[in-house]
Amino acid sequence: MRGGFRRIGSMTIFVLLILFIIPALAHVAVWQLQDRPGSWRNADWSSAGILPRTLPREAAEIMVLDARTGGLKGALSVHSWIVVKVPGEVRYRRYDVVGWGPALRRDVYAPDARWYSNEPNIRHRVTGEDAARAIPELLAAIESYAYAGRGDYTIWPGPNSNSFVAEVLRAVPQLGFSTSPLGVGRDFARGPVLTLKNGMLRASLWGYAGFQVGLSSGIELNFLGLVTSINPNARLAALPGFGEFRLRQGGQNGTREPSSDTSS
Repeated sequence: MRGGFRRIGSMTIFVLLILFIIPALAHVAVWQLQDRPGSWRNADWSSAGILPRTLPREAAEIMVLDARTGGLKGALSVHSWIVVKVPGEVRYRRYDVVGWGPALRRDVYAPDARWYSNEPNIRHRVTGEDAARAIPELLAAIESYAYAGRGDYTIWPGPNSNSFVAEVLRAVPQLGFSTSPLGVGRDFARGPVLTLKNGMLRASLWGYAGFQVGLSSGIELNFLGLVTSINPNARLAALPGFGEFRLRQGGQNGTREPSSDTSS
């Protein structure tokens, strides 16, 4: 019996090393070789110029953007935010959760601003009638976010910026949006969670460990905020630090392609 427990323990450690620890350490090493700002004071927080400044008054749009965060954290995580164009307005609204002052902020930065000098990526986008129908529910989820006040932010395991975006998106499932696998904190939960919703089984132990399984979403494992996943339907896989990469058709080896999760 004791030998069986040892074998299980050894196999668990081996799996964690292969799926989480080794990829994460490898990307930390890659990240350390890159030239980055020394602090937030000399980082570039300006608009990346990928979104227009003014829009047609009746246009409706919802976007999820992300960018690598600063310092060593950027080796493993992105910062996520939500951008909304409400019909009747001519500019975007931007919603973030940050780690200073009141956690939930609106329009503190340009909708497409760089984050710690890192270029933003548009991960998801919906426009027109689909966006217009979802905007009221989305704004209600933002307004009711439970960790919006001063002192509510926790960098790890959450609630943080990625926890905020993930929770809001789960409240509006018709969008079909998800946060990046690099969104450390997106699996944060107030307690143990086991749900079956929209064909996806989700389990989480306060965000420290868990999994998601679904016919359309594939299999995702998370450990200490790091995510390893494979989605055969979308031909996508993800590794900690490196983010998503596309798989070749026909079960061939995976090949790296530029994606919203690999920019740094």
